Amino acid sequence: MAKSKTAVRMKKVPRNKLKQNVTLKTIEAMAKRCKNWGKWGPHDELGTLNYVTPRDIVSAARLVRKGRAFALGLDFNANGPQRTGWGGRFNPIHTMLATGTDAVAGRQDAGGIRYADDMVSMPLQCGTQWDALGHIFYGEKMWNGYDARLVDSTGAKKNGIHKTRDRMIGRGVLLDIPRWKGGDYLEDGYGVGNDDLDGCARAQGVAIRRGDFVIVRTGQMEHCLAEGDWGAYAAGDAPGLRFETCEWIFRKQIAAICFDTWGCEVRPNESKEAFQPWHWVVIPMIGVTMGEIFYLKDLADDCRRDKVYEFLFCGPPLPITGAVGSPINPQAIK
Repeated sequence: MAKSKTAVRMKKVPRNKLKQNVTLKTIEAMAKRCKNWGKWGPHDELGTLNYVTPRDIVSAARLVRKGRAFALGLDFNANGPQRTGWGGRFNPIHTMLATGTDAVAGRQDAGGIRYADDMVSMPLQCGTQWDALGHIFYGEKMWNGYDARLVDSTGAKKNGIHKTRDRMIGRGVLLDIPRWKGGDYLEDGYGVGNDDLDGCARAQGVAIRRGDFVIVRTGQMEHCLAEGDWGAYAAGDAPGLRFETCEWIFRKQIAAICFDTWGCEVRPNESKEAFQPWHWVVIPMIGVTMGEIFYLKDLADDCRRDKVYEFLFCGPPLPITGAVGSPINPQAIK
């Protein structure tokens, strides 16, 4: 990904000062306060997606006024952000099985049809994607108290992404944090707190409601694209949510939360004792399916122009049986 010679210089919002004071005891206390296990019965595998009602979907459909759709998926190709290979992840490998060259050379004529065909090899969480409820464990348990060992070498027997195949639709809300702060992107290490989320929503004139798909823009991806270098985007330092926002998410009863970063939460993490401590609570304890690596530039630019930050959101996963994540190309429709 080469740097553009005409790249526009972007204004950053400087990082705030955070302490690494989230301990295992802090995580345990937050997990107890925000625990949703059993709320929708002992057999639930949807978590907070249960907050979205048929009436909510009908209301969200009424938000479509311009008839314009914004694709929130990053292109899946060899130039993606997985340059560091965290967790064995890599960028998609696209392979042609049959080509027009084969066709013109006559190699397919015996079959009576000339065609092209192809395949892709990729980790399911290498680009724009959902984290399923079977993705993160709290101790030996996952969402709703299911045994973590129910996710084995053959896939997830509980909390697989395929269970959400018809549930990723509703009212979407964009919170454009850096523009509210007077910049284009948040500096790596900027921690977005509860006051930031509430303040941005108020300034944009939009209320966060139960069952919303909340999409938060930090501008980090746009900065990387403008620079022509992913740098440490995948697993490196990043702006993101502070640990305290676990309670905000729990209290607001949102359906899902999505970010334009690799992992939603601020990095370096606020903990010296746990990696990605916010994940520990939000996915397995609250039951939130989260979206990562969302491409938000076009949507954010449009929201800035028309001052409308709510829309119909639709982002169904690929119903891969037993998967703990899924690549997606979600849509915001205004």
